[in-house]
Amino acid sequence: MQFPWGLPGALGRLVFSLGLGLLMAGLTSCGSLAPVVPRQIVLKQSWEIESGDRVAGQLVTGSLGDISVRLRGTRLRAPFAGQVELAAKGFHCIYFSTPEVPAYLFRYCGVRQPRLGLVQAGEVMGRGQQIHFATLRRQPDGAWAIVEPSDRVLEQSLNQPPPALRF
Repeated sequence: MQFPWGLPGALGRLVFSLGLGLLMAGLTSCGSLAPVVPRQIVLKQSWEIESGDRVAGQLVTGSLGDISVRLRGTRLRAPFAGQVELAAKGFHCIYFSTPEVPAYLFRYCGVRQPRLGLVQAGEVMGRGQQIHFATLRRQPDGAWAIVEPSDRVLEQSLNQPPPALRF
């Protein structure tokens, strides 16, 4: 058998087989990406109605302890360098953690197109029409408690970072 690129029989089949094998390996490797596992936390407080629940068929998007902010197209930004994870519970919720304030988690709900993983300060974490922000503090027993929200963290999450000075 003569292949179109002019290689004789056995060599042509070998090149063709290798090329086909590489193509198939490339296509199947996309399916082997590890799935994102949402972060589960134990929350000290519990309320009858929480984000993600339904009442009279309507979706609850915020709950007690959340500050609600209408974004109007503003991008949600990382307040510090840190980690963004999906939350296991709530309406489009993510958790943001940072070594700069290690005993705290910041929860943002209502976030569309979240950017998961490591982020630098000022990088976009996601978008949304309205977000619900809560500050959680780790307790001595390892559970988390909702505490008074940090206006500084929320402000940094909503503001465009200042331009870097170039010399």
